[in-house]
Amino acid sequence: MTEPAGPATETVDSYGMTAERAFADLWSRETLTFRERRLILLGLLVGQGLDDQVTLQLDAALRTGDLDETELREIVVFLTHYAGWARGTRLNSQVEDLAGRVRRDRSDRRNPTG
Repeated sequence: MTEPAGPATETVDSYGMTAERAFADLWSRETLTFRERRLILLGLLVGQGLDDQVTLQLDAALRTGDLDETELREIVVFLTHYAGWARGTRLNSQVEDLAGRVRRDRSDRRNPTG
């Protein structure tokens, strides 16, 4: 749902703002760390086969430092046994693709060409 924000061409995504605020509140609570929340969420998403969201969370976990490559690979091993081999295989591909992309990005920043 969008609502007018000012001039006729501007709109506000009130649902998006509400959802963003709700998730920000969830992630800022103090009882669980970001890392713990990320682990729980990854298990849930993998278990439900929500691959697009898994990709987003893996990227966020690695780039923020919540989890490193070794830990992500261990998550693959662990979740494969609980979520099944098909989902585990897909998760492994996602982790390896992400790790490769992040390494290339870091390398490109250290060694700019041109």
